[in-house]
Formats: sequence, structure tokens, C-alpha cells
Amino acid sequence: MRKLLIALVLLLPASHASADAIYDKCMDESGGTNYGFGKCGGEWVARADAKLNQVWKDLMARLGDRADAKQSLLEEQRAWNTYKESSCTFYQSDFGREGQVIHYPACRAGVIEQRIKDLEDYGSDF
Repeated sequence: MRKLLIALVLLLPASHASADAIYDKCMDESGGTNYGFGKCGGEWVARADAKLNQVWKDLMARLGDRADAKQSLLEEQRAWNTYKESSCTFYQSDFGREGQVIHYPACRAGVIEQRIKDLEDYGSDF
């Protein structure tokens, strides 16, 4: 079982490199099960979503009374949300349980984390 887990970790996509320490610890303690892997990945995505929501609120507050900028950003975010919801779904098709419980959450968290970086970069411009 341990050899299988080590082999699995070596096969993870490059996006796993950006996983947070909580995810890594969770995976170490998952028992090597699909259920455990899925739980860890789901929690990682939830943490990324929570951070995204906070960064969004902070940026909107920093924009203050800039109504045009807020409206433009809101339209962009709506388009990005549509993209996010369709991103990485190919891992849920022909990649089996490994794709569903390891690759999909890593990919989705990476998409969200990139958006966080983009919004933080916007905030650094003013």
C-alpha cells in the first residue's frame, strides 16, 4: 500500500506542487483511500474558494466609490466564474477515480489560486 501511495504522489500533476501544507498533511493521513483523497481535495478547493471570496471583498472595498471599475470587475468576475465552473472537468471523465479525487481538485484549486493572484495584482495597482 505504501508503495502505491508513493507511486501515486510521483504521478501527480505539476499543479500539486502548489498544494498547501494542510492538503499535504491531509493526504499523508488519508489512509490511501479514494474517499480520503477526495476529502482532502474538496477541503483544498473550499479553502481556495474562501480565500478568493475574501480577496474579492477586500478589492471591492479598496475600489471605494469607483463605480465604473467595480462594474467592470464584476462583469469580469462573472465571466471568470463561468470559466471556473467548467474548468478541469475533463479529469472527471476518462481519468478514473485518480482523476476525480486527485487531479481534478488540484487543477480546480490551481485555477482558483491563479484568480486570487490576479485579483491581488489588481489591488497592488492602486
